[in-house]
Amino acid sequence: MWRHIASNALTLLIVFAFLLGGMILWGQRQYVAEGPLEEQICLRVERGSNVARVSRKLEAEGAVTSGTIFRLGMDYGDKSDQLKAGSYRIPVAASMAEISEIVIKGVSNCGTEVIYNIGVAQMQVIIRDLDPATNDYVELAKFAPASEEAPVAMQTALADAGTRYSVRVVPGVTSWQVREGLVQVGLLEGELAEVPPEGMLAPDSYEIRKGDDRATLLQEMQAAQEVRLAAAWESRDRTVPLASPEEALVLASIIEKETGVPDERRQVASVFVNRLKQGMRLQTDPTVIYGVTEGRGVLGRGLRQSELRGETPYNTYVIDGLPPGPIANPSRASLEAAVNPDETDYIFFVADGTGGHAFAITLEEHNANVRKWREIEAQRSGD
Repeated sequence: MWRHIASNALTLLIVFAFLLGGMILWGQRQYVAEGPLEEQICLRVERGSNVARVSRKLEAEGAVTSGTIFRLGMDYGDKSDQLKAGSYRIPVAASMAEISEIVIKGVSNCGTEVIYNIGVAQMQVIIRDLDPATNDYVELAKFAPASEEAPVAMQTALADAGTRYSVRVVPGVTSWQVREGLVQVGLLEGELAEVPPEGMLAPDSYEIRKGDDRATLLQEMQAAQEVRLAAAWESRDRTVPLASPEEALVLASIIEKETGVPDERRQVASVFVNRLKQGMRLQTDPTVIYGVTEGRGVLGRGLRQSELRGETPYNTYVIDGLPPGPIANPSRASLEAAVNPDETDYIFFVADGTGGHAFAITLEEHNANVRKWREIEAQRSGD
């Protein structure tokens, strides 16, 4: 009798072990299988949250077939204590294994983003949210910290642990403007005693975190610009009359200030290169403006005749060749245009009323283009 009972018990244990093994194998397959999500979502993991709470949220959002399997998978992989607060984009059909990697890496990539945009006219703070369904950003608020109070949306963003922050340096800003902009970024720490070298800060977007050092961020910008300048100089057209990378930087900064149309950069570069080759003066207003403002903000008015005639190092209506230094921080595209301009015979250009320029080879053609531009200006003044 006891032998019979023991035999039945052993059989039951074998069946149970077999079923348990099958369930584990099934669960493992479910954990790595394609998920049910049909539209990507933004998963918010609150500070102090745990895997159980996150698994319930994922199940409610339809991102996983079983919150229990997700939680057990995280536990089995020793990932439960690696969960990080933030806002994470969960892509369509993401498996539980893929989602677990997303939430432990801690790289927020959706939700609220605050951009400190250092522009030519002023610095603006832009608060926006990513719509995960469309991948489009929705602007929540925008303000100039130097002259406006921070809106409620900014206070909400600062209180949110998942908010992402970045500093965006717009091409064509001066190093003084970048320095002044960083001083206004309250998230950053550290003093900035000196203005960085003009032209040597790479326009780009830089991710920042609360407590980052301002000087360290400037060093990152300068290192990036050094790499870009070196790469551009290495790939230069050897016929271009530039004697050094520093001269290439100067010309690139002038190109950056002369046009905001990407497709025009190499044409504008060709005009200045042709003038240098022919020994003509560059005669460009942005250099004169820099001589007046010293790069400290915008002029805010037209140039006076006395300023156009004044003998200053940056007045290219008076001096020969390039000015003594850059007048702004040029983009990678302007650096490349300076050392590899289009091959043209152009030596003149003027605004054409569309945001671009009309180029000319002869003075007669240029004067005709100038007359057209003055007619456009007069019409706009009349309107």
